Amino acid sequence: MSEDRFRAAVAAGVAGSEEAYAQLLQSIVQVARAIFGAKGSSIWLLDEEADELVVEAVAREEDRQLLGMRMPSSQGIAGWVLTTRQPIVIEDVQSDPRHARDVAKRIAERTGYAPTGLMAVPVLHEEQALGVLQVLDRQTTFSLGEMDILGMFANQAAIALDLLLRARTAKSVLEGADVDVAAAARLAAALDGLEGKRRDAGLELLRALEDLLRE
Repeated sequence: MSEDRFRAAVAAGVAGSEEAYAQLLQSIVQVARAIFGAKGSSIWLLDEEADELVVEAVAREEDRQLLGMRMPSSQGIAGWVLTTRQPIVIEDVQSDPRHARDVAKRIAERTGYAPTGLMAVPVLHEEQALGVLQVLDRQTTFSLGEMDILGMFANQAAIALDLLLRARTAKSVLEGADVDVAAAARLAAALDGLEGKRRDAGLELLRALEDLLRE
């Protein structure tokens, strides 16, 4: 396998993964919105490098312009949920001292919508806070007992977000590493030429190396 073919294969895999995970996140917010009879739902992803929360998925088509919107990770109600890792129910967002009014204003300007109540839970994967899942406004008030239900959606979102982050890391490495990719391409080419027990031994070595790097 040549270096160019290796790059193309990895790039295609990363692009496909990102699209699939984005679709999964989209499905999660849409189903959460429907289950709770809410007006909206969204997932904010933590960008650790920038220390910001980024809108990664929205349930309403008219809210899609919010995708990619950012705010400091410690700001607003979503920032509080991320930092404390605690779920929350708020019936009057506007009067809550944690409410980020400047962010809310930007959202309202883009969508023409300002939520009154919300329920939000942290998205956790192996004790790591990846983001926040929230549902906005419903015909009846949110209840604390429904936290567990929203938490189940957050668990699914955590899996998708973790894989999405891994895909983006792979893409970043692919785009920024020349020597490393060449070495990986040579290794892939060598494995491609092996057969039988020698190939099995090579794959086992790769798995051991992967486990070592993860540690």
